[in-house]
Amino acid sequence: MPTVFAEPSTAAAGHAVADGSAENVIEVTLTGKLAAADYEAFVPRIEPLLQQHDKVRMVVILDDFHGWSVGALWEDVKFDLKHFADIDRLAIVGDATWEKGMSVFCKPFTTAKVQYFDLSKVDAARAWVREN
Repeated sequence: MPTVFAEPSTAAAGHAVADGSAENVIEVTLTGKLAAADYEAFVPRIEPLLQQHDKVRMVVILDDFHGWSVGALWEDVKFDLKHFADIDRLAIVGDATWEKGMSVFCKPFTTAKVQYFDLSKVDAARAWVREN
């Protein structure tokens, strides 16, 4: 079972990151509305994992996710551009129609294979990112 090593920055919004570095899988849970401070905590914890592997695979779970502040959106764009080719597979897990649309929206910003999963299918998303 992965270890959570980043806690949400506030009770209302934030992130948690599960380290699956032994198998190049990173799982991130996003809740509430993200602020730039969330990226300031998240990115330094993710960067070493990205450097450890040629490619990583990610599961991004959107649990009661309400989007980004303007500052957080800018930090997200910078992260996406920097790691454009570092992610091999990206599973986006959520429960809202607009979250499903994110899987289509993010494709131009990454070379990763991207697939959306309903929140009830989180285990299928985890299995999919680990497929060869």
